[in-house]
Formats: sequence, structure tokens, C-alpha cells
Amino acid sequence: MSAPSESSAQATGARIVPDRRFTPGAINPDVTQANIDSTICVPGFTKSIRPPARYTSRLKREQLDGPARGYDDREMRDYEEDHDVPLEVGGNPTDPRNQWPGPLHGPWNAHTKDKLENLMHALVCSHQITLAEAQAAFLGDWIAAHGKYVVQK
Repeated sequence: MSAPSESSAQATGARIVPDRRFTPGAINPDVTQANIDSTICVPGFTKSIRPPARYTSRLKREQLDGPARGYDDREMRDYEEDHDVPLEVGGNPTDPRNQWPGPLHGPWNAHTKDKLENLMHALVCSHQITLAEAQAAFLGDWIAAHGKYVVQK
């Protein structure tokens, strides 16, 4: 699966990466390299900070309806309200600048991104990469990071 460029994806009307004008990403100030073993690396941590569905559903509706965001498909069921910087690597759980409607369909969808999220979490928690390196993978182009880190089968 070759990665399309962000510009080619936007030219076709797809939104496979967040629009940085609206979603620059945001880091959870409570998670640092020094405390990963007592925060993100503790099983259940992300569940304890994940915002409720009523919050994320309202935010997703606002984002899809915003004409400046360029979503041609505005069906809520076609998207997951996704954290740009995942909670698993210290993303901010409630800052709207860290959330966007990620597509559930197509090769570069929320489930594909989940594979990268899980791998980056494992690499951080096994001290193979730093928290900052994992966060940078998502603050940049997650599709490029997927090509770098996720083993293609």
C-alpha cells in the first residue's frame, strides 16, 4: 500500500490526515518522558482519561459541518473522532486542536492509524524510542510514519 501525499489526498476530496489549520495537535501536559511508566504505560491509563462519547460526538458534528474544513461526506458514521496525537503517546484527551474526524473507510483510515498508535505506544513503553519521537510521528505525517515503523505484510 503506497502512501498518497497529503496534497493529492486533499485534491481528491479525501481527508486522510488532519488539516493542520484546525488540528495542529496538542500534547497532554501531565505526560512526560520522566513519568511514562506511571502514566501511558500503565494498562487502562488511556481509558481513564478518554473523553465521553457525548463530548466527541458533538465535536465531530461541529467539525464535519464546518464548511471551511472541506468534508464532502458529512455522515457521522463514516468517521471516528480521532486524537491526532494519540492518548497512547501522550496526546491531549480533550483539546479540540488534537481531535479530528478520521475516516473509517479506505486504505488510510482510523483502523490503519490505530496500528501505528499501538506500535508507537509499545516502542515508547519498552524505551526503544522517546515519547517526543512518538509524538513527532503524529504531529508530522502519520502516513509517512506508518511507512517507516509499521512492518508491511
